[in-house]
Amino acid sequence: MRTGWSNSCAVPLASGVMSDPDPDTWLAAALVEQTGLLADLVAAADPETPVPTCPEWTVRKLLTHVGRGHRWAATIVRTRSVGPVDPHTVADGKPPTGPDAAGWLRDGAQALLTAVAQTGADTPVWTFTGPRPAGWWVRRRLHETTAHRADATLALGAAYRLSAELGADGVSEWLDLLSVPWRGEGGIPPLDEGTTLHLHATDDGLGPAGEWLVRPAGGMIDWAHGHGKATVAVRGVAVDLFLAMLRRLPASDPRLQVLGDAAVFDRWLTRTPF
Repeated sequence: MRTGWSNSCAVPLASGVMSDPDPDTWLAAALVEQTGLLADLVAAADPETPVPTCPEWTVRKLLTHVGRGHRWAATIVRTRSVGPVDPHTVADGKPPTGPDAAGWLRDGAQALLTAVAQTGADTPVWTFTGPRPAGWWVRRRLHETTAHRADATLALGAAYRLSAELGADGVSEWLDLLSVPWRGEGGIPPLDEGTTLHLHATDDGLGPAGEWLVRPAGGMIDWAHGHGKATVAVRGVAVDLFLAMLRRLPASDPRLQVLGDAAVFDRWLTRTPF
């Protein structure tokens, strides 16, 4: 997912995180958990292992990208930045070699949570989607991490799982990103006028949080949770919907059920690169 700096890949994860009545607490716990799972995964890996879903990346580059990204977001929050920060100027932006790299990665997540706590989650700061509350960065970095842990998992041939709750929230967060004009000029709208997209997670227990109805809106999109007739509907468990939306699971995969005009979903995927 986009972080406001160079990124060319993606996917989701394993989780036992259960929903907390306080979303800030749940998101913070999930960020720590998912960063730790990625750290455990790469700690035993050859850092030069290629990452196929991120062309020209290695495991070490992926680790650097995530850990530096956490510190980049922490710097933005800590300094209450009103403009972009060059990620290459972030302190401690390169991981150490050897086993200490895993700890470096975990420390990045904690640095962000500490910065948010000290600055205040509601304090407005710069984001690539416009000014947002500082706490926005926790959710953004969570789903960046879940995506790249999936990349590492695929590269290393490890088992990969993601809770329905995190998968569903990842879909919602991605739709949120597509609902604001952050891609710059010349972008093609994900949906043509007169078409709609319905996503339906088939996991038990998600309720309304597991359905999304997406419509075009002035060159961008608008979406809401709920059920409704659409030009195309895509059904599957939340993790598979998340993977598909990030183009890490082909629309033709049997784990997905595509109903209606499949070309609309194909165009959506072509126009929303991760």
